[in-house]
Amino acid sequence: MTISLRPAFERGETRTDWLESWHSFSFGHYRDPRHMGFRRLRVINDDVIAAGGGFGMHPHQDMEILTFMDRGALVHRDSMGNGSRIEPGDVQRMTAGTGVLHSEENPSQSESTRLLQVWIEPATRGLTPSYEQRSFGDGWQLVASRDGRDGSLLVHQDVDVYRARLEAGDARTFELAEGRHAWLQVVGGDVELGGHRLGEGDGAAVSGESKLDITTHSDSHYLLFDLA
Repeated sequence: MTISLRPAFERGETRTDWLESWHSFSFGHYRDPRHMGFRRLRVINDDVIAAGGGFGMHPHQDMEILTFMDRGALVHRDSMGNGSRIEPGDVQRMTAGTGVLHSEENPSQSESTRLLQVWIEPATRGLTPSYEQRSFGDGWQLVASRDGRDGSLLVHQDVDVYRARLEAGDARTFELAEGRHAWLQVVGGDVELGGHRLGEGDGAAVSGESKLDITTHSDSHYLLFDLA
C-alpha cells in the first residue's frame, strides 16, 4: 500500500482582509508541480470567510464543484437563477459545464464561516450547467456519486464521495475495488489511517490497496473520495 500524506501545514495559503484559504492542491497564485491534484480531484480549498465577506460574482467552466459547510452559513447566487442558504450539514453540487457565474457570501455580520470547496474534473466537457443542494445528518454517508444513488448528489465523474461525522472510537474498514484510489481529507478531529495519525486539515492519498482501516480518536469530521 502507498499512503502519501499531505500535512495541513504544508498546504498553500491565500490570505486577504476577509478570507483565509488553505489549498491542498495548486490554486490561484499558489502553484506547486508536486501537488496539482490527485486523479480527477483537482481542488480542495479550506476556506474561512470573515463576517460580511465573500466571493462576488465570478465564472467557472467544465468543473464539478462541491461545497461542504462546516460552520456558519453561506448565501449562494448564480446565473442559473438559483439562490440558496447553505448551512452545516449541507452539501452543494454545481456543474459549471459550458459556463456559470456564481457568488458566495457570509451573511453574518458577527461570525466567520468555514467551508471546504472541492473541484472534480468532469468525465465530459461542455455539460449543461446544473445545481443541487442537500442536507445530510451525522454518521457515515455517501453524499455524491456518478449515479446519484442512495440519495447522493449526482457528480459527472467516476467518483464516490463520503462524508463522515463520527464519535471518538469509531473504527471501520472501507473496501476499495481493484484499480481504485482514495483521498482522505480531515475537516476536524483526530483520525488514524493505516497507522498514520491525521488531524484537522491533513490529507492522504492511497493507491494499491484493497481496503482502508479508518479509526477516529476523537469526535471527527472527514471526507473520503473513492476515485478511478
